[in-house]
Amino acid sequence: MQNYLETILSQYANSPALMSLISSFNSAVDPSPNIDAFYNLVWNVDTAQGYGLQVWGRIVGVTNVLQIPGGTVDLGFEEAGTASAAPFGQGPFYSGTQVTQNYTLSDDAFRALILIKALANISNCSIRTYNTILMQLFPNRGNAFVTDSGNMQMNLVFMFPLETFEIAILTQSGAFSPPTGVGANIMIVSQPTFGFAEAGPSAAGFNNGVFFYGFSTVNPPPVPIPAPTLGSTFVLGESRLS
Repeated sequence: MQNYLETILSQYANSPALMSLISSFNSAVDPSPNIDAFYNLVWNVDTAQGYGLQVWGRIVGVTNVLQIPGGTVDLGFEEAGTASAAPFGQGPFYSGTQVTQNYTLSDDAFRALILIKALANISNCSIRTYNTILMQLFPNRGNAFVTDSGNMQMNLVFMFPLETFEIAILTQSGAFSPPTGVGANIMIVSQPTFGFAEAGPSAAGFNNGVFFYGFSTVNPPPVPIPAPTLGSTFVLGESRLS
């Protein structure tokens, strides 16, 4: 307690043994360190870690464990690219089931995802709000924006390549949820294409840039997976595969 000396009777105030005992007991039962630790590790989302972020994840409805495709590259044709297909003697036949692996976000990445999901929960589902969410999800990566393609469809356009776990964040975390009844497509321009200098780094000159051939499309996004229970083991900078 604070100012515990004021509670000691005067006849005991000059007893070194009693004063030492009372002081030690007061330090032992003082809840201030535990209160500060609870505030910093759980209550304050800006400093929360581990279990504290699990609590916030449950509150806003997001998880830091995502499922991404496994590293197996099946037999396929050259048109599919080396990232998704392999030739004879290297790639196995497709087994019919998608192999997945768990991807765990770092605490800092999970904290950013929690704040973005909290914004999404109270958003008005406007294109302006969605653009804000995308730019906060992928800062300093390049242009990312939403377009209305009509017929109850919207496109998430990225002028930079996305990693598999980043696609999982968009499709599974629930941080980006289209309005009810609206379909969403993820469209990616993964390399600089041939264009004029006015376009900046998104275009390249002769002998450097290829002609634009269209977007790489991820369609449609899967249904978001539910957040895990608080008892589950709960890392974009220090992320790891488990």
